[in-house]
Amino acid sequence: MSATPMRSNQSRLAERDVRSEVELVGPSGVPVPARVWDIGEGRPVVFVSGLVGLNRHWEGVISRVCHRFRCMPVELPLLELEGADCGVHGVRVMLETFMQKWLGEPAIFVGSSFGGHVALMLALDRPDLVSGLVLAGSSGLAEKPIVSETTKRDSYEWIQTKIAELFHDPDSMDTSDVERAFRELTDRKKARAMIKLSRSCRENHLGSELHRVQAPTLVLWGRQDIVTPPEAASEFAQKIPNARLHWIERCGHAPMIERPEEFASGLLDFVDSIPGG
Repeated sequence: MSATPMRSNQSRLAERDVRSEVELVGPSGVPVPARVWDIGEGRPVVFVSGLVGLNRHWEGVISRVCHRFRCMPVELPLLELEGADCGVHGVRVMLETFMQKWLGEPAIFVGSSFGGHVALMLALDRPDLVSGLVLAGSSGLAEKPIVSETTKRDSYEWIQTKIAELFHDPDSMDTSDVERAFRELTDRKKARAMIKLSRSCRENHLGSELHRVQAPTLVLWGRQDIVTPPEAASEFAQKIPNARLHWIERCGHAPMIERPEEFASGLLDFVDSIPGG
């Protein structure tokens, strides 16, 4: 993700967004601060990131669709979660809290990686809150974790290599993301949280549940994704009843960063196909 396009996107969004912090509650009952942006008007679209994702990673997409939608990326401090909150189920409960307390109407969910898994669980458990799904590199079927219990995490070069693996074109990588990942993954508490969150995804395999998804679904996938491989995308599209598959060529695990134009175009076309879109 190059610095110049990011500044351009920020300038385009600066005068039309509201950024705030809300408290969400998971299974532990302890309030967790979440950063929420509220940009644009129209049908609500909630964006949920992966384990190392930030709201700003959606800016390239949001800047291209906020003239049509009310865009609401939700950023949780995932690597600071503890106990029952630190897992895909715990984050799903927090997202349900957000929908009930802060939004109050169904939304289209756009989920990347871990965020796609959480959105899928919400669609299964609370179909009344999810009017559509967009899955990008979602876990839930197959995933290659960034770190594991046996990973050596104190090398900047190793972190840089792992972040680069998220992209087909390593030049799409932002050095600030590498530096942030290095700080967080060399913090033992945060590294343990990432391992626990990744393990919860692997243990919560959704293959036998996907036939129950009622929401129209777009599987929007980087063809060169090596974290959640193309086979997973095909399986999601086959097992979710009302799903379509759209490949993004020359793209890895983070299409909203690497190919924001095509991601936004796919999102616009998909919403137009949903009743009431």
